[in-house]
Amino acid sequence: MSEFANAMEVFKLLDKSNCRKCNEQTCLAFASKVFLGDKLLDQCLVLSREVLEQYQGKQKKKMTIEAYRESMLADLKDEIKSCDLEIAAQLVGGVFSKGKLTIRIFGKRFSIDHDGNLFSDIHINPWVAAPVLGYVLHCKGVPLTGKWVPFRELEGGHEMNGLFLQRSEKPLKKIADTYTHLFEDLIFIFNGKKVENHYESDISLVLYPLPRLPVLICYWKPEDGLASDLHLFFDSSADMNATIDIVYEIVAGIVIMFEKISIKHGVVL
Repeated sequence: MSEFANAMEVFKLLDKSNCRKCNEQTCLAFASKVFLGDKLLDQCLVLSREVLEQYQGKQKKKMTIEAYRESMLADLKDEIKSCDLEIAAQLVGGVFSKGKLTIRIFGKRFSIDHDGNLFSDIHINPWVAAPVLGYVLHCKGVPLTGKWVPFRELEGGHEMNGLFLQRSEKPLKKIADTYTHLFEDLIFIFNGKKVENHYESDISLVLYPLPRLPVLICYWKPEDGLASDLHLFFDSSADMNATIDIVYEIVAGIVIMFEKISIKHGVVL
């Protein structure tokens, strides 16, 4: 992985023309590859020599996804050590008792200690652990507004929307298309609830991966020659209770869990 703080730091250096000379579909996709160490900055053919010379030293050898995840978790745990969990509990919608902050993730009780360790009676998906710790560190405790907005309307969401659609909405739609009944069951397994049919969708369900970060899933079934569709929406307070990276990562984690469960139960994806 590189020494860039995140993919957006790389993205800001690019001309955002999506010229595809680097063989990536978008500049954001290229920036993500550079950040992860899959590509070198000089593979952008339109960057000036000055920019390349200035930032070339920030690139290192590629790090595996697993190693990157462990590195990120280690950094977050270091930050948690200096976090007042008792105060954080009031902001994130949790409780503090016996040295641990406890919140509900998908309706299940999860506790976090001062070393950033997570405790629960159920399996903790490693892809969800990092955004949960990030949520504790960044949540401002803003009350839910009840107003649903798409990812692109959250602060920082416009630049990441293409990546969000590819990694979240499209694979989730594939699960819903393949086995709609299983899709609905998965929602309820994770303590989601049906709500009124927003935007005239056939299925409208709300998940609570984190207390102050609900996700509205709207699915339209194929009908009369029209293709199916699926879109995700967030409470308009989401970008105040989490960074855009946390919002993206928590949804991507949900999709990974759904995919694994779907495959386990014989659904061909």
